[in-house]
Amino acid sequence: MPKGVMIVQSRPVSADREDEYNDWYTRVHIPEILAVPGFTAARRYKVVGADGPVYVAVYDIEADDIAAPVKELGARSAAGQHTMSDVLALDPPPVVTIAEHLS
Repeated sequence: MPKGVMIVQSRPVSADREDEYNDWYTRVHIPEILAVPGFTAARRYKVVGADGPVYVAVYDIEADDIAAPVKELGARSAAGQHTMSDVLALDPPPVVTIAEHLS
């Protein structure tokens, strides 16, 4: 069982770029996140009944300190090691929540 999860809610910049957004997210973004030590799995969902396309990604984290993989992810992003795409809406920005598993 994962020790924690990172939950990310995001959306494409427009509905007409939804396929491009999904392609980038699945083929580029998720593999780059899973390359960070501590991230072990990812699942994606499409929100039902949302105003426009909204997606949720759930990333499993296996680490004694669940904040450590998230910090490494941030460092890699800041260093330009992750491929960003103009299909990802940044206004409003994605919502990221880190949750620790309760035993």
